[in-house]
Amino acid sequence: MNPLPASGTSEPGEELRPRTRWAAIAVVYLCGVVAAMGFGKFASVGPMVAAGLGLSLPELGWVISAVVGVGAVAGLPAGYLVRRFGAERSLVAGLVLIAAAGAASVAAGGFAWLLALRGVEGVGYLLVTIACPALVLRLARERDRGTALSIWATFVPVGLGLSTLAGGAAGSALGWRGWTGLIAGLTFVMALAARARLPRGSGGRAAAGAVPGARALTWPVVLAASFCLTALVTVPVVVLLPTLLVEQYGRSAAAAGALTSAISLLGVPGGLAAGILLRRGAPLGALAASGLLVVPAAWFVYSDGTPLAAAATGAGVIALENGLLGALVFAALPLVLERLDHADVGNGVVAQAGSLGSLLGPPMFGLVAGGFGFPSLVPVIAAGTLAAVGALALVGARAVRRPAG
Repeated sequence: MNPLPASGTSEPGEELRPRTRWAAIAVVYLCGVVAAMGFGKFASVGPMVAAGLGLSLPELGWVISAVVGVGAVAGLPAGYLVRRFGAERSLVAGLVLIAAAGAASVAAGGFAWLLALRGVEGVGYLLVTIACPALVLRLARERDRGTALSIWATFVPVGLGLSTLAGGAAGSALGWRGWTGLIAGLTFVMALAARARLPRGSGGRAAAGAVPGARALTWPVVLAASFCLTALVTVPVVVLLPTLLVEQYGRSAAAAGALTSAISLLGVPGGLAAGILLRRGAPLGALAASGLLVVPAAWFVYSDGTPLAAAATGAGVIALENGLLGALVFAALPLVLERLDHADVGNGVVAQAGSLGSLLGPPMFGLVAGGFGFPSLVPVIAAGTLAAVGALALVGARAVRRPAG
């Protein structure tokens, strides 16, 4: 793949593995996509849920964001939990938790019950998002890891996009309870597929090496900080785009939602581009520098008097860079681990940081824009982007200096 070493210590049996197990990686990827569909399942049927249960807009917001809130507070502990029980079993358990809580949501009668079930889903989602990249690392040969992890990083925009596209039609035909039950059934099917199709021992307990301590997690924390800042300043641009389109450009809610859905999917080619370029030997630091395009793009999105086409283009660039930078974070993780069997805990740190940024970003943007206007968001995005790109560049420089193990 790229000229950088994948880790200081190779996985046991690495030299004997004949090829990357792409079929198994595809199953892992689909598990992540289905989990992301569950994460975003209420976005397209939110008005139905609010009307059916008598929820206020803030309560609906908590129901939607509760899944990410769990990751923001429990990512690192969950990483140690996955290490204790094994990535394969943790993945299956996470999918079963999501499916069970989703099925129980069909009978939810009020805010408290639905919020509690979304918290359970959040635990399952966290287990999935930590276990899956650890499994990808173990299923891929060293030369394919960057590509495989970059592909994995597209699971959220793909899952959310599919959920948005299917949820509107399914919600209209089945109601929000029927749509919720459908997602629960699909998630349970993926749990069965993961249990049946993943090679035995591909994600079992890591027997080699001690549990990683603080020193071993120093560089994964730097990488996680970059991920947190990236999510903090890019995710809210897409999340709040419908509001901007309605308030500043007079678009209907339906038109604003359709345009936002299309723009959000640009994160997928961004992630795939990262994998292709890394495989061709592009330096991590140079790819990270492309994230600086977010700054002029933000100016196009939020400056007064910007034409709609320019604002949409700027939002598209930000969504593209969000996908690319996120993919670089996942691809860079094995470069900064002391051992590959630290991947579960390292993924826990990264998952917690990304969830924290995604959770805090929208309310922070809302406060700034509400108090000072949309143009005031440009310097906030610039500062966060510079810090995120700088941290990722440091990781790239460290990986270049690191000798192969």
